[in-house]
Amino acid sequence: MRIADLRQHLRALGAKPGHEHRFLSAWTQVRTFDKRHSKAEDYFPLALRTALPDLIAELDGLARLKSEYPGEDGSARLLVELADGQMVESVLLPRDGVCVSTQVGCAVGCRFCMTGRDGLLRQLGSAEIVAQVVLARRLRPVKKVVFMGMGEPAHNLDNVLEAIDLLGTEGGIGHKNLVFSTVGDLRVFERLPAGRVKPALALSLHTTDAVLRAHLLPKAPRIAPAELVELAERYARATGYPIQYQWTLLEGVNDSDAELDAIARLLKGKYAMMNFIPYNNVDGLGYRRPSMERTQAMARFLHEHGILTKLRDSAGQDVEGGCGQLRARSLKTKRPGQHDDACRPALELRN
Repeated sequence: MRIADLRQHLRALGAKPGHEHRFLSAWTQVRTFDKRHSKAEDYFPLALRTALPDLIAELDGLARLKSEYPGEDGSARLLVELADGQMVESVLLPRDGVCVSTQVGCAVGCRFCMTGRDGLLRQLGSAEIVAQVVLARRLRPVKKVVFMGMGEPAHNLDNVLEAIDLLGTEGGIGHKNLVFSTVGDLRVFERLPAGRVKPALALSLHTTDAVLRAHLLPKAPRIAPAELVELAERYARATGYPIQYQWTLLEGVNDSDAELDAIARLLKGKYAMMNFIPYNNVDGLGYRRPSMERTQAMARFLHEHGILTKLRDSAGQDVEGGCGQLRARSLKTKRPGQHDDACRPALELRN
């Protein structure tokens, strides 16, 4: 389902712009659909009031909690079932954030990521994307939404931007707290500045070497890292939000002193932040995370060269819950007749 379809359905039920705004605000901010502070005839038209139970049930069915994996740091990985039985992953983040998926699978095929191993299965509609935020808000407050879960948002651009627009208006999320993550696509730099809600931008860089990047991200657009940084810098200056550069740390691949020197040159003077993300180990992929001593030394080096750098937790490491791992494990173990909570572990698992 797309937000545009939902809006059209509301109008067909007699909703005026005020009714539409009130309904979408109540849904996205998990408020009760009632008339306590309005005259009954003003709150919703009769046809919409009559249709409310079925409509709310349909929206609730867009994203249902399959299983939850809490972490000691306050995060929790969620396996989410969609209306057609497909599953995606969301992550409740510490400090009132949620990371949502935009596709079932992914076509980029990053060699270190489980999500892309089976390719792209289908796009998520904009309402399905928002429904993950609604589900998260039923579990805890959400003031920040990052589009960094399963999928490449740039490959589902219309639906992701529609979701961002709703969350940044009726959804009550501050625009700088909506974070669009991408491997880099020229359409992103054309479309994001044109929206009424302009999200912050996270760019998955992973290396400064164009040849190595083409190997690690085999189906990403062939845009040189330096060109990506220049395009991102224009957006950062236009919006006033620093670009968050994402760098999954792979031992012996992109953690060398040469890479550090290149990062320092590439990001010098840029309105930017480097996020170092230690790799979540996945059996059979052949990559490992560097030692903590090495990752800390890398962060110190960039700080000393004037690059704001943060070491990010890889939520799900202890439960083998890196992006795509929960879904893959559930599909592997699911048997006919299992209940919805069948993949919940017998013992408490931690991120």
